[in-house]
Amino acid sequence: MFKLKRYLRKYKKESVIAPMFKMLEACFELLTPLVMARIVDVGIRDRDMGYIMMMCAVMVAFGVFGLLCSATAQYFAAKAATGFGTALREDLFRHVNSFSYTELDMIGTSTLVTRLTSDINQVQAGVNLLLRLFLRSPFIVVGAVVMAFVVNARLAWIFVVLVPVLSLVIYGIMLATIPLYKKVQNRLDVVLRLTRESLAGARVVRAFSRQEDEIQDFREESEGLMHMQLLVGKISALLNPATYVIINAAILVVLWLGGGTVYSGELTQGGLIALINYMTQVLLALLALSMLIVSVTKASASAGRINDVFSQASGMKEGGSETDIREGEMKVSFRHVDFAYKGGKNALTDIRMEVKRGQTIGIIGGTGSGKSTVVNLIPRFYDASAGEVLVDGVDVREYPFSRLRGNIGIVPQNAVLFAGTIRENMQWGKKGASDDEIYRALEIAQAKEFVEAKPDGLETMVLQGGKNFSGGQRQRLTIARALVGEPEILILDDSASALDFATDAKLRRAIAAQTRGMTVFIVSQRAASIKDADQILVLDDGRQVGLGTHRELLETCGVYHEICMSQFSEKELEKS
Repeated sequence: MFKLKRYLRKYKKESVIAPMFKMLEACFELLTPLVMARIVDVGIRDRDMGYIMMMCAVMVAFGVFGLLCSATAQYFAAKAATGFGTALREDLFRHVNSFSYTELDMIGTSTLVTRLTSDINQVQAGVNLLLRLFLRSPFIVVGAVVMAFVVNARLAWIFVVLVPVLSLVIYGIMLATIPLYKKVQNRLDVVLRLTRESLAGARVVRAFSRQEDEIQDFREESEGLMHMQLLVGKISALLNPATYVIINAAILVVLWLGGGTVYSGELTQGGLIALINYMTQVLLALLALSMLIVSVTKASASAGRINDVFSQASGMKEGGSETDIREGEMKVSFRHVDFAYKGGKNALTDIRMEVKRGQTIGIIGGTGSGKSTVVNLIPRFYDASAGEVLVDGVDVREYPFSRLRGNIGIVPQNAVLFAGTIRENMQWGKKGASDDEIYRALEIAQAKEFVEAKPDGLETMVLQGGKNFSGGQRQRLTIARALVGEPEILILDDSASALDFATDAKLRRAIAAQTRGMTVFIVSQRAASIKDADQILVLDDGRQVGLGTHRELLETCGVYHEICMSQFSEKELEKS
């Protein structure tokens, strides 16, 4: 947890003021039993009502000053903890956004969401309590022991024995609960993942009538989380009864030995009451300390999980700001490229391709043949395991990310739209894009007609994930979003799968006619979508088995011929 202390640097003043005011409050609290002792030994003994009222006023003043100190400490502690949480959350979110696809695949979305929300909230709460109680509780305990020696040195040794015994109990429970809190957070990750998958795939779940299975899976994981939390709760619940038993036993010893001391005249009645009060203060301080330890234990477990994310550095280093681009005939080149996902075998092997500026490249192959992986190497979502991927004659690893991806328009397989208006979604492709630029892109993407048919046009609201649009409409909107920025390279990763053949054909003709000079990569399962491409790359199990035009591949590539035979009639093949 202390690795995260750097996020309190901007709140050094608050981090000092909060505990100092808490210690000032503790001083007033430690003086109160002495005032009570004076009331008993002087005021009540002499029946001096004026003295009693004066001492009561002093006690009230101590209470008021203590309350003001406590409120001040709470304000500054809350300010520091909230600022700490905000800075940590922003830094962690920024760090997560620096991850390549490899790290995101490895860590998982659900656990990152938990660490950005639940874990940071847990650490923030721990910091708040730490600033308020870390110094106050030990100060009260030590102060009460010192004041006990002031009252009566012989009876004060009970305090000396009491504090270590209580500390051992608290420390032992803390050691037992820290690893369990980590397990609780890990189980919470699993529950969150199941929740996310079930809600995101609600239509699929209902289509296969698997609601009961999903409920059963969720129930099992949720009950597992509950049992783990109950185990932690049971161990933590031992803290209060154990400390109360020890404290009450100590009070009994004080009363037993103190009674004889009072009878012998060595200790006054007020002094005995003061000792009992100090014993109670030790109890309350240690209970507050135990609450702090429980909170800090949870925070430490969460902080460890957050530090695990911070320790996961992106394996993809950004290129330098100065890149010597060589404007030439070739726009994109693959030179003996291999690629393997982390911990797996090669997904691509020896991919070789030279793409000229302005060409349209079709990529086709069976499911899992590596089509999407090929195009993901161009904007450097992944790094090639071997070989080189070049854009404008420069290895993509030498580009700054913003410069490389700023010239590439990407339409992923899953059409992702964000909550907001259509205009706001389109301006992801180009900040501040005008309506004319947006409508031009919509027209090319065959989306202008249905957008204009909406009563609010570009101001039409898009629900989260674009759920208020059909699959084909979402795909066309994402294509338009990529086209708004007029990229030099356009990647369509199976992004017309939800379109009918007529709309798909119109889309391809519009892209060819209205995007002169743009290099286009089309990934598709449909041979009809890529047969007019300048070059077609055919993949089979990650290997390049063909590269050429449609007519050339029909004659030389068995895999491509088989795909076409499954999608076209013989007459259509003869005409193509």
